[in-house]
Amino acid sequence: MPDAESAPRPAGRGSTADGPAPAVHPTAIIARTAELGAGVRVGAYTVIADHVTIGPGTWIGPHVVIEEWTTLGRDCRVAAGAILGGTPQDRHFRGERSYLRIGDRVVLREYVSISRATGEDAASTIGDDAQILAYSHAGHNCRIGRGVIITNGCQLAGHVVIEDLANIGGMAGVIQFAHVGTLAMVGGFTRIDKDVPPYMLVNGTPYRTVAINRIGLERAGVSDDAQAQLRRAHRLLVRSGLDLSHAIEQIAAECGDGPEVRHLVEFLRASQERGMGIRR
Repeated sequence: MPDAESAPRPAGRGSTADGPAPAVHPTAIIARTAELGAGVRVGAYTVIADHVTIGPGTWIGPHVVIEEWTTLGRDCRVAAGAILGGTPQDRHFRGERSYLRIGDRVVLREYVSISRATGEDAASTIGDDAQILAYSHAGHNCRIGRGVIITNGCQLAGHVVIEDLANIGGMAGVIQFAHVGTLAMVGGFTRIDKDVPPYMLVNGTPYRTVAINRIGLERAGVSDDAQAQLRRAHRLLVRSGLDLSHAIEQIAAECGDGPEVRHLVEFLRASQERGMGIRR
């Protein structure tokens, strides 16, 4: 946090040849080592700490707190009351330098909170074009991929991995160290206590792997043939009666060699190796 001697930064400070100077509300407090890119706008009563970098064109709403060692990319949108880069809620954290790194065009809505990482020089990361909606929380060391949508009120524990283009429904909770695969769809109010396979739709408490995420796959441009292979994989995974190891081998042998099936098989094998597994 800025110390008592830190003064609000005037709107013209930090201007560059690349665009207009940052526009900072006079009630905002910006630490002297913070770096604001061209065209950044900072709302009333926002506090930006030392060692923060904010990319060009990013808009920061009122009453936002951005703690040290946080980086935001270009053209992000941060709504009122968000807290970014806060100290990890982790007994193992000892005050070491760690980071929160947020990509380009990320939308963070009202009262979102995201912790920086535990571990020297470790980072929590948010990929380009992600959206994290109101009142959601992502804990320390989370890795959230590009294009991910995390809907209102979701709670992600530490070390959670959300792969690209996954969609997490409102009020879902994700246990520490769980992985949610590419283009997975998690229903609202779902409790995630194991890994979620890529390309699948899951729902319930505890969750069930219901079907492939057909709508998400269509929107992502995944071919009909690839979707048919994933349907076959889903049947082998949850309806065949095979144990997980044999189901994975059957999927690898019978469901083609497309990139989606390869990623599904790799994800399932890695999940077994980590001891997390999936719900079937």
